[in-house]
Order: sequence, then C-alpha cells, then structure tokens
Amino acid sequence: MSAPTQSNWQSNWYEVDADPVRKPALTFDLDVDVCVVGAGLAGLTAAYEIARRGWSVVVLEADRIAGGASSCNSGVVVPGFACAAEAIVERIGMERAGVLWRLSEEGVDYVRGMSHVLGGSMGSPESGPDTPAGLLDVSRIDDGDAVMARLVLLAEFGAAVEGWPVERVRAVLSTDHYFHAIHFPTAFQIQPLAYARALATAAEIAGARLFEETSADEIDPAGVRKRITTSGGRVRAAHVVLAGNVGLSRLAPTIAETVMPLTGTVAVTHPLGERLLSAVAWRGAIGDAGGNHYRVVDGDRLMWSGAADPWPRDLAKATTAFARDIARIYPQLGEITFSHAWSAQMGYAVHSMPQVGEVSPGVWLASAFGRHGLATTAMAGRMIAAAIVDGDDRWRAFLPYELVWAGGNLGRAVAQAGSWVGRVREDVLARAARRREALQKSDAG
Repeated sequence: MSAPTQSNWQSNWYEVDADPVRKPALTFDLDVDVCVVGAGLAGLTAAYEIARRGWSVVVLEADRIAGGASSCNSGVVVPGFACAAEAIVERIGMERAGVLWRLSEEGVDYVRGMSHVLGGSMGSPESGPDTPAGLLDVSRIDDGDAVMARLVLLAEFGAAVEGWPVERVRAVLSTDHYFHAIHFPTAFQIQPLAYARALATAAEIAGARLFEETSADEIDPAGVRKRITTSGGRVRAAHVVLAGNVGLSRLAPTIAETVMPLTGTVAVTHPLGERLLSAVAWRGAIGDAGGNHYRVVDGDRLMWSGAADPWPRDLAKATTAFARDIARIYPQLGEITFSHAWSAQMGYAVHSMPQVGEVSPGVWLASAFGRHGLATTAMAGRMIAAAIVDGDDRWRAFLPYELVWAGGNLGRAVAQAGSWVGRVREDVLARAARRREALQKSDAG
C-alpha cells in the first residue's frame, strides 16, 4: 500500500493529453459588455455563451485557465447536487426541487453536446460504444428500502435512473463491501482539463478575450458601468460575473466568506493489469457513501478520489489513505502505488447548493459547485449568460439558497468534525451489514 514520494508525481494526469496554451496578462484598459472573473468551467461557459450571442466579453483569470477544481476532478458528469435530493425536497417542496433537478440534467446535456461540438480528444466523452456510460451510486449498507425510496423520489423528478440488486452490482464489482446501487445511465466521463481548454478556445473564436495571470483586485459595482481594477489595467463593463469560486477573497470578501474551501485530491494508480479488470468490470464511474469516487482509466489503471478535506492535505498522506481504502474494498488488487496525484480547492456553501444569480444590479455570482461541478458549472454559466443577454429568469429557482456565512476557520473545523463523524457512522453500519451477510451465509451453509 505504499505511495511514491511527491517529487515523483506528475502534477495532473490530464496534462499528458492536453498541451497548455498560455494567454497574455491584461496590460491595458478595456470597455466591454460583460467582464467574467474566473476562467474555470462556469466562467468559460458563461463567456462562450455570451460571446456567441454577439456581446463583447472579457475573462480575467488570476492563475491559469482551469487551474483549480475545474481540472482537479475525476471527470464524471452526473446530474444532481452536493445536497441530497431528499433535503432539497424538505426545504423547498417537490415541485421546486424537481425544477432544480431538471436544471442539473440540462447541465449534463450541455456538457455532452459541447463535448461533441468541440470534437476530437479535446472534448469528446471518454465513453464509447463498447464502454457503458453512467455512474453506479453503490450502497455500503444492505438497505433496499432506502434505495427504493430514493429511486421513487428521483423518478418523480423525471430522472432516468435504475435500481440494481446486490447480485447485479457484485457481477461487475467483485467486492462484498457493496450491496444495492442506483444507476445513472445519463452520466458519462470526459477529460475535464481538455474540455475546459477547448471551451476557452471556442469562447475566443466567438469573440471573447481571455487573460491569464490577471488578478481582479478591486471592483466598483455602482452605476451602469462597473469598474474592475487589475494590476495591469482596468475593465469597464455593464455586467460582471463572479465565477472565481474560492478565489474571490480579495475582490469580494463578503461573498467569499459564504464559501467553504475544501481540498479535493485525485490520484491514478500504476497499471494493475488483468487483476483490475476482473475486480472492476464496470466501465462507467462508481461512487459510494464513504466519499470514494473512482473509475478505470487507460485500460488498467484506477483513478481514485476520496472525501474532500477542509484543510490542505499532503499528497503522500492522501494517497496512503486511498491505497488503504482500495485494499479494504478490493484486497485482490494487491499492493497499490500511484503514478499521479494532484489536488485543488473546491467551494461548498453551507446548504451544499450552488450559488447562482444576481447579487446586486449587474453583478452575477456562479460559485460553490463542489462535488457535482462538471454539470452544475455548465448549468450556471449558461443560465447567467441567458439572464444577461436574453432576460431569462430561470436563475431565480436558486433564490431559496441564499448566501450564508460559512463560518471561517471555525466552520471548516466543524465541517471536518461532522465529516469524520459521518464517515465513522457509515463505516460502523457498513461493517455491521457485512457481518450480518456473513452470518446468514454461514447459517445457510
């Protein structure tokens, strides 16, 4: 279960297939219709959609295009939100919850469609005709009634989902750690960094101007024309889209304090050969309630990510924990080592829902996409673009999820404690479920 030293790791598995394209820093003043702050997937989607409608738009990125959470993920595009569907219904009711779910599905459809439009290895879904798309949300507890209740709820939203019994799950995942599952057949996998870079290129072709290493330091949101000051120049715009997620602390500290930064880590194993293919025969993605998300990549490697951490985590310690989890679930894989590991901060709101909408006249927010970012960033970027250019008001569906202070360092400590307690409880229940199953088999024998 050893892991190589951090110095032996490449920064990002996705860098192998996607050559970086540098953009200049802003060194002059600009006057545009819309200024987007942040070149992650939400900002790039908004910029592309605004530019293709004929409006002038500039994107300011303090670092690199898709340098954060937009490229630090496992590449799985799936509907839904970090907040459980049951909790959404409890808060806003079935009808309004169904509206939000369908908006998330539109995000999935958008990424799929754009992937084909962008074409080639830069954006096409990794799933092919011989590779079943979809995600298996597997249960670590033998509770078929709970799975059925969730299936019924999602079906009322109109979601395309399917329940899998234990036998079917274990036919493709050779482990006694999993029981029932919910299959999301519309989910699929992409190469997220390549997708983001292709989307940036498409935005430029449509007329958007992108600047890297350009920090937006100050904003004057008053008046018809907003002013954004950077180290190299100023931008005047009728609308500003804040898509910086956890990177808005300098420009908009009050808004930044409503987002809790959590660090997500992803790692890729060295080739595992036939033993991986016999252990994990499913070629879509897998997620479990223990916070593990994984899929097979490059034929016989395992891409693995675990629960996000409130504090930055040493990569060696993170991958040691990953190896321990993999060995527990799939002991037949033997020793696990990793060739790649990387991490980035994701943003979560207290209510675990995206923050999408107009926070003051002409100032728009697209933030807090942790866990379901690939679909919800697309949803938000497209929605805000339509609101600005076409007057579309569907963003108002997110009004019940207002901006709430995330608690600063205390909030992160509480989140860490809550996450730890939740994982311990889940582990206890999972172990009990496996013991019961073992006893039943022993009695039957």
